[in-house]
Amino acid sequence: MKRSLTIPVLLFVILTGLIPQPSQAVRLKDISSIKGVRDNQLIGYGLVVGLNGTGDGYKATFTTNGLVNMMENMGIHLNSNDVKVKNVAGVMVTARLQPFAKIGQEIDVLLSSLGDAKSLQGGTLLATPLKGLDGKVYALAQGPIGVGGFAMAGGGGGGVQKNHPTVARIPGGASVERELPNAFAEKDQIIFSLDAPDFTTSSRAVDAINSFLGGDFARARDSATINVEVPENHRKNFVGFLSAIENITVVPDVSAKVVLDERTGTVVMGQNVRIAKIAVSHGNLNLQIGVDQKVSQPLPLSGGQTVVSPTTTIFTSEGGDKLIVLDEGPTMEEVVRILNAIGVSPRDLIAIFQSIKAAGALQASLEII
Repeated sequence: MKRSLTIPVLLFVILTGLIPQPSQAVRLKDISSIKGVRDNQLIGYGLVVGLNGTGDGYKATFTTNGLVNMMENMGIHLNSNDVKVKNVAGVMVTARLQPFAKIGQEIDVLLSSLGDAKSLQGGTLLATPLKGLDGKVYALAQGPIGVGGFAMAGGGGGGVQKNHPTVARIPGGASVERELPNAFAEKDQIIFSLDAPDFTTSSRAVDAINSFLGGDFARARDSATINVEVPENHRKNFVGFLSAIENITVVPDVSAKVVLDERTGTVVMGQNVRIAKIAVSHGNLNLQIGVDQKVSQPLPLSGGQTVVSPTTTIFTSEGGDKLIVLDEGPTMEEVVRILNAIGVSPRDLIAIFQSIKAAGALQASLEII
């Protein structure tokens, strides 16, 4: 019986499509955000009822106390020591309040089990106030939940589970009860914040905005912040002015970077990656493990026993090394083609890039995630 163990070759992904190319223009709204226009996080504690015996056990005291308090408010007096229900689960309810949300609008909510509930399938969330970080109630959530999965117990301690049945959603399950104070339309300037701070991109955005407005209305405060003064003739139509500005196209600049993920063997390189002239040697390692069974027979009439002893043999072989010279300043496509020509795997490619960076030949930043 022989087993062969070979160093795994994992997926090597070059995601150039995820990195904006130097010659590609994008809208300002796609690479920046407007100061003051953002979602706000809401949170609350609620009870899910109507479960089929898959709720929290008696050890989850917060669920029991929450149920008792709710019944007390409804005029029903209970002793928490006598409450042992499995059809109720305590959940943490979270939601995102969109900017400019108005009273009566509906938002989605997410429910996450806090106790030892096995599943939230088939349950209904009772009225739950959702508060902001200032302690004020901004929304009220309630309604039947959707799990998108299930968990079934089987005999002998086994079972079947699909997806994650202790987390659920209620699309449009909360109604907005309080609006965020906002004087957005009364501002005489707007501030854009770049998602990826860069001085070159910031300067290009300023030039594009001033060219569109026909004057010196935009100014870059730093590599991530751009102040835009609203002209007098546009202040009565602030929304239209903002719509026009955020659709201005800008050519963002991309720094040369190589990102390595050692856990998955993924390598991502930008188009601007260059390397100096360097020689790279690579060898493949193959490991084979064999197990042979040897049988020892005793002499006739010796009274001995037959003995079977396994013998393990290990064979290693290293492929012929190839020495490749990489000329100075090749493009990313050339680097990939040449390294693939010498048969490197993604794991080996990570080690090669680390060595090239240590040698000072990699003209890009190296980031390991």
